[in-house]
Amino acid sequence: MTDILNGGELLPLVEDFYTIQGEGYHTGKPAYFIRLGGCDVGCKWCDAKFTWNPKLFPPKPIEQIIERAKDCKAKAVVITGGEPTLYPLAKFTKQLKADGFETFLETSGTNPIVGDFDWICLSPKSQQPPLEGEYVKANELKVIIQTADDIIWAEQCAAKVSADCMLFLQSEWSQRAVMTPIIVEYVKDNPQWNLSLQTHKYINIP
Repeated sequence: MTDILNGGELLPLVEDFYTIQGEGYHTGKPAYFIRLGGCDVGCKWCDAKFTWNPKLFPPKPIEQIIERAKDCKAKAVVITGGEPTLYPLAKFTKQLKADGFETFLETSGTNPIVGDFDWICLSPKSQQPPLEGEYVKANELKVIIQTADDIIWAEQCAAKVSADCMLFLQSEWSQRAVMTPIIVEYVKDNPQWNLSLQTHKYINIP
């Protein structure tokens, strides 16, 4: 794939859009989202399954992607997927930084994180855990909670991140009515954790 992408000069862009970050530590922050195709995790509850097959998204030059980002007023770019670390992102993030953008990454940590990022949000999945060396790179750990047992997994992950990593628990959307009250009580009892809500879904924005 690296050869097809010319070492990161091209990337399989699914969509890009200017919106407000809806989850985690940077909730409420305006940012330009760049969603890449392809995923090696495949969560059954994923709300972006349309991204999974990268062959559906012809690679585009990174210069073209960045030019579109320049049209938004916020100088912040969130690279997401799918799973963006399937691809070499060093050239992409280097150019984004040269153009004055803050760079944010959303990843499950299943591949080495390569690139120049101001903030890394690690959202680990138990069916395919992160590479051991990627935990310590996270500025933010955001664990999706579908059942109460997932909180055990979240604590196992929290034991592997750095001491200053921000910790978040977020209900899987379809289970929010059941799991959010459980998470609220858990966070109250374990204040090193924070509650994350998918606020963009509540207010119906991308």
